Amino acid sequence: MFKKILVANRGEIALRVICACKELDIRTVAIYSEADRHSLHARFADEAICIGPPQLAQSYLNIPCVISAAEIANVDAIHPGYGLLAENANFAEVCEACHIKFIGPPPEVTRLMGEKEKARAAMKKAGVPILPGSEGVIAAEGEAMEWARQVGFPVIIKASAGGGGRGMRIVRNEEELPGLFKAASSEAAASFGNGDLYLEKYVERPRHIEFQVLGDAYGSVVSLGERECSIQRRHQKLLEESPSTQMTPESRAQIGEVLCKTLSGIGYVNAGTVEFLMDEDGRLHFIEMNTRIQVEHPVTEMVTDVDLVKSQILLAAGERMKTVLQGPIVHRGHAIECRINAEHPEKFTPSAGKITAFHPPGGTGVRIDTAAYAEGVIPPYYDSLIAKLIVRGRDRNEAVSRMSRALEMFIVEGVYTSIPLHRKILADPDFRAGRINTNFIERFLNTSKKESAT
Repeated sequence: MFKKILVANRGEIALRVICACKELDIRTVAIYSEADRHSLHARFADEAICIGPPQLAQSYLNIPCVISAAEIANVDAIHPGYGLLAENANFAEVCEACHIKFIGPPPEVTRLMGEKEKARAAMKKAGVPILPGSEGVIAAEGEAMEWARQVGFPVIIKASAGGGGRGMRIVRNEEELPGLFKAASSEAAASFGNGDLYLEKYVERPRHIEFQVLGDAYGSVVSLGERECSIQRRHQKLLEESPSTQMTPESRAQIGEVLCKTLSGIGYVNAGTVEFLMDEDGRLHFIEMNTRIQVEHPVTEMVTDVDLVKSQILLAAGERMKTVLQGPIVHRGHAIECRINAEHPEKFTPSAGKITAFHPPGGTGVRIDTAAYAEGVIPPYYDSLIAKLIVRGRDRNEAVSRMSRALEMFIVEGVYTSIPLHRKILADPDFRAGRINTNFIERFLNTSKKESAT
């Protein structure tokens, strides 16, 4: 087992990893920027090292600085959390070269799944259903037009190295394609340093369903079921739940079996999430894989009682799956997570500043993952996430009621938050009835504007 782990992240996920390490009796090293000098992850780690100024490129994304901190602290392993360097195959290779264990998949697997058109090809070959689309990267605008005509409009153009909605454009007719192709390529190049694009059929009103998986170094891969992530704005998730109301035990087992076989075949190790779109006929289509822990991992933990971060650490240390899980996966109840962001709930503009009052809710079945506190500061340099509020109920109705109550009792003052928006979503009749898709927020906000106007 590892004796000391460096946490290459910040905020709530850094604190989450530190908590897991403490329960495993592993010492931790936090890294922090000058803007995070008074952060809780720096306070609660056994050691803390400042690695640079607030700007990400000069601190948390500065690989030489992160590795230097790891070597100075003499750590055995690095946990990257999510975002930042978590899916950077080059970083994983540098860790390997420095004899530091990277807590995540092997670099070659991260690279394969990170290039989305290659991931599509690998999944298609293994028999995982994918959307019709281009075979590999599109070389030029003319080739994109040929594929679009073959697939049929509407289509969606995506960045091969992308994520978070950047480098992505929906094309509904031939006239739109040239301009949107150029815009997507330029945005992808600016965001990811790679302007490569691919194309696939656009699904109207889909659900976003993702499957949590774990793999060990001996070829064993297990599925922990799905999460429903359809409540999102501009491809950024706002609320997640597990299980999905549209999955049956039979369909869950069927897709889980296919994924486990496929991922075992490519040598997948550690935690990962396979993302799908579900069309209106209930068919799943693979879109991408995230080779890391997800922001929304707590909803899976709540319904399975599996600590995913501890599992990551144990698997990276060479433990076998049967030792890590200690029994079959059993799903109990229903869980919901709301991402509480520091932003204006209607304008969606960031709201950095000092938190003057902070009172998180409690009670049966309520969990808070946060690194925020009263008098703490939300800096303008990073993601606006303040906290993740997670609840579990015996069924979806109880979970919805519990989340509504918890949101009402959550006090954050000094900055705007998304709490008012979440409360409105939870009260919406369509949400309560499970009638949701990835267009839910646009419809919801348009309805709210019309009601305000009248």
